[in-house]
Amino acid sequence: MYLTVEETAEYLSLPISYIEKLIQLKRIRAVHDGEQFLINREQFNTHLEQMEKMKKLIEEYYNEPIPEDLDVKDED
Repeated sequence: MYLTVEETAEYLSLPISYIEKLIQLKRIRAVHDGEQFLINREQFNTHLEQMEKMKKLIEEYYNEPIPEDLDVKDED
């Protein structure tokens, strides 16, 4: 499914100007149909899946309890 620049910005929750800059830098693959750029939505699926995995890992890390018995030597 192809999206316009505006739809892509909404889909990724990014500003339109940033999406346009990424297209110019060829960081996002896009097709120009003579009037506008069209962007294939499937190219973002892997990125979004990886972001979700990282969010879960970070959440698990922060929810891990601190061990009760810390072997810390007092230097005073």
